[in-house]
Amino acid sequence: MFTGLIRDIGDVVSDSNHILTIKSTLKPKIGDSIAVNGVCLTVVAINSNSFCVEAADETRSIVPPQKLKGRVHLEPAMRMGDRFEGHIVQGHIDTTGEVVSIHKGDNATEFTIEVDAKYIPYIVPKGSIAIDGVSLTVNRVFNNAFTLAIIPHTLQNTLIRDYKINSIINIETDMFARYIEHILTYRNLTPHKAPSWEEIDAISLSF
Repeated sequence: MFTGLIRDIGDVVSDSNHILTIKSTLKPKIGDSIAVNGVCLTVVAINSNSFCVEAADETRSIVPPQKLKGRVHLEPAMRMGDRFEGHIVQGHIDTTGEVVSIHKGDNATEFTIEVDAKYIPYIVPKGSIAIDGVSLTVNRVFNNAFTLAIIPHTLQNTLIRDYKINSIINIETDMFARYIEHILTYRNLTPHKAPSWEEIDAISLSF
């Protein structure tokens, strides 16, 4: 599990046989989970000033090649007892989006991201979203797009500052929205009816 707070910006120096070698100031251990542009990957080797992670076929079928190249956001997995400051991020990319407009304001820059309309139900106004692994708050939501208001601090400390029109980004939607939709969908499909609160109370009283 991650928080969406970027701890380092690394540089992918090689990609061979599904193994990415990333130069970074982070010092992970073999077996650790690292979010690379929001993608949860496992550390499989350690070098003097870099580490290696494995990106399997399933990952590459969802994540565009350019998101596993060049400079990348890095976040180690959250440890028990760590301070929780972002939002719950799993490191599972749902889809990608495309930057379609950028407008600079007085104290924030607004980015409009176009996305497949089927993911819009999981993108909630004023809710949380992870963009290339960065925990952000959704501003407005449309039929097939949403906006983000990025403050100067975030621009200065993440690769969002390099986004341009047509930039492709990794998107992880809100975990709770996905879970609720999944539960409601399959509860309607299953022949087994969930017990009511009255039935649960009756079962509890029988013990």
